[in-house]
Amino acid sequence: MSILKIVEYPATVLEQKCETVITFDKKLNQLLNSMYETMVEADGVGLAAPQIGIAKQIAIVEVDERKGKIELINPEIIVEDGEQIGPEGCLSFPGLYGEVRRSYYVKVRAQNRKGKWYEAEATGFLARAIQHEIDHLNGVLFTSKVLNYLEEEELEG
Repeated sequence: MSILKIVEYPATVLEQKCETVITFDKKLNQLLNSMYETMVEADGVGLAAPQIGIAKQIAIVEVDERKGKIELINPEIIVEDGEQIGPEGCLSFPGLYGEVRRSYYVKVRAQNRKGKWYEAEATGFLARAIQHEIDHLNGVLFTSKVLNYLEEEELEG
């Protein structure tokens, strides 16, 4: 495992739709492990493969240790409900924050590192993080959804 370089905007890989993962092997396992280490090292709650320069549908989310790490391979949102507006940042946009409108609840269908399909439900901040990472896999950046930009001091009082 290793810490990977996080790609920053305006890298073109950040705005392209990612390819479906079809090979579930040792290389994928190593990539997921390195992505997780990189996310933790960068103090993030999510990381998508395009953020490390790989245009594949792979993302990882961990908003707190109790809920644990969620690996999303070829994910799709199958149900969404409600609405929340809250602050977001992005490891590919260091120091930039904004309020973004997202669904309060999501149900996703994705594959795990072995290729097995599963479904997961999330609300609140976890749902926000999942939606943010899935947007990355579709080439959608949070900056395209910002309602209001925030200064770092405005994030937590």
